[in-house]
Amino acid sequence: MSRILTRRSVLRLSAAGTGLFVAGRYFTGTTFAAPPPLEQQDTYTIGFAQTDLNNPWRIAESKSMQDEAAARGYTLVETNANEDTAKQIADVKSLIAQGVDILIFPPRESQALAPVVMEAKAAGIPVILIDRDVDHSIAAPGEDYVTFIGSDFIDQGRRAAEWLAEATGGEARIIQLEGTTGADPAIDRQQGFEDYLAGMVQGSPTPDGPIAGMEIIASQTGNFTRDQGREVMQTLLQANPDVTAVYAHNDEMAIGAIAALQEAGRAPGEDVTLVSIDGSNAALDAIVDGTLGATVESSPFFGPIAFATMDQYIAGEEIPDWVKVEDRFFDESNAAEFQGTQY
Repeated sequence: MSRILTRRSVLRLSAAGTGLFVAGRYFTGTTFAAPPPLEQQDTYTIGFAQTDLNNPWRIAESKSMQDEAAARGYTLVETNANEDTAKQIADVKSLIAQGVDILIFPPRESQALAPVVMEAKAAGIPVILIDRDVDHSIAAPGEDYVTFIGSDFIDQGRRAAEWLAEATGGEARIIQLEGTTGADPAIDRQQGFEDYLAGMVQGSPTPDGPIAGMEIIASQTGNFTRDQGREVMQTLLQANPDVTAVYAHNDEMAIGAIAALQEAGRAPGEDVTLVSIDGSNAALDAIVDGTLGATVESSPFFGPIAFATMDQYIAGEEIPDWVKVEDRFFDESNAAEFQGTQY
């Protein structure tokens, strides 16, 4: 599921350090009459249905939400789905039944969570989605929920592919470690990467066309976790000993892949070139020590912008369909500068 910029208004944000800040904005299109209103009051109860707390990225995201709610004196009711889509659906339903004032959450799967967004609307509870979006054929931003706040995942995949093609001279046999099946970032990061290798960017041919020497020889989900990234890499490495590059949909899987390569006697950064997405402290450390080539930032610090967007909605301001986070790129040229500043 892609976000189509030509039919949406976009607020652009830049991620830096431990927070998100407005870098500029422009508004077009609809006012948000359809999502349920949220009245001005002294305090609010926010339902936050987290997908899991099994990796540093999610832990940082939850802490960002907790810290911002506490700073405002709001009540944050947080649930943890433990990587279980059915559990997250049940969690959202429970928060609706509890009568929270607003729901702010990252849907684990784009299609599966869309119906509960519609249930929240029917219950008169506005929804702001962060990090991951839902299927727009089921629930639409500006009509059924307030907005999606997050990165351009397709562009993240494109940037990873562009760097890898340059780093390998356009010749690589690639293992792709995918994120959670059905999750918006996994779908789009794969599309952006594979489209670039096929000579396409945003639906248009690139001047140079397909990169014939870049071949994905295996692709399998590692569910965005370090342990599964390591296990999947071990299996795929045995079946594909001629691998020369790895593209991981997040840093945790990349770090797992690095461990698997080292255990197999391969030298990550020398025998195999790796690129990933997230921009974690661990990834920056790996770039500095030469085992990881590069990472595209995908910030977990959604608390400030999520609550600022909520404030704007309460005030009746026009909110864009997509509050877009602009991501930085880290490689050997700048990783040392940002070590310890991420999460």
